[in-house]
Amino acid sequence: MSRSKALQYYIITRLLLAPLMVWTITTLVFLLLRATPGDPIDAILGPKAPQAAKDAMREQLGLAGPLWIQYLKYMGSLLSFDLGTSITSQGQKVWDIIKSYFPATVELAVCSMTVALIIGIGVGMISASRPNTGWDVSGRLFGILTYAVPPFWVGMLLQLIFAVQLRLFPIGTRFPLTQPAPQGNTGLYTIDSLLSGNFSQFFTALHHLALPSITLGILISGIFERIVRVNLKQTLKADYVEAARARGIPEFQILVAHALKNALIPVITVLGLTLASLLGGAILTEVTFSWPGLANRLYEAISFRDYPTVQGIVVFFACIVVIASIIIDILNALIDPRIRY
Repeated sequence: MSRSKALQYYIITRLLLAPLMVWTITTLVFLLLRATPGDPIDAILGPKAPQAAKDAMREQLGLAGPLWIQYLKYMGSLLSFDLGTSITSQGQKVWDIIKSYFPATVELAVCSMTVALIIGIGVGMISASRPNTGWDVSGRLFGILTYAVPPFWVGMLLQLIFAVQLRLFPIGTRFPLTQPAPQGNTGLYTIDSLLSGNFSQFFTALHHLALPSITLGILISGIFERIVRVNLKQTLKADYVEAARARGIPEFQILVAHALKNALIPVITVLGLTLASLLGGAILTEVTFSWPGLANRLYEAISFRDYPTVQGIVVFFACIVVIASIIIDILNALIDPRIRY
């Protein structure tokens, strides 16, 4: 089979498996939510509410009848792209909640990923270019620690140091409540303020975004540091690198222009997998920093047993991860000619 046909077969297979992956995640979330103790109707109306009122609300929210009937109704709603209505947000559609809160999560995720790539690739380069030295040991320790420490603990520690004691960053807001927030179509405060030409709002939004994005970025950067360090060490031993040294090319130029380019190929693959870690870490980071994003809204929905909101947000996140994974796999196959599927 030729490479082009093999790649086409791989892409088609991945696209066909994507709905199965989303369906599996959706089913698991549906079953796990209903297996947890507690009744969402009691949480809303109270345990002493009349039984007739409880039955009416169960029917309204699709929680009445046997489990398999609830499941069929829910899957039917999903097929029509209806994520349901929130239990705790006064009849607000789950899609409206996603539209309202998701831009804050996107802004945090993009800035955090940028920080993670800069720190991870930088530390990995330094560690790999100085093997068996203190720099190499420090790089390995950095990768282990950033992966092992709890995000909420690091978030609280950085808030205590940089926000409470040094007063360098604000706490718990996306934009000052005393000032009008940037208005625009994207919902991203940094982008909307730039598009409107209001640089004061841009720097204010960036100031509020800095501490949570740096916190999450540092914690994720260890993933990229380990990958870059391991692959760059192997690449620096390749024949073409030795040939470049023999021609008298400076070591820094060899590292950046020759070795790093090939060592970054696995990073592209990990980007898709890191997205899932980023969304998971964003939940703890948003809760710790009271960041008004979709992950924080998901935490609130879980706390109040808001089944439709939890299911809708998890399905939305699952679709993002699946789509990103497919795109990353295809890009990786196109970039690296050595890959065969």
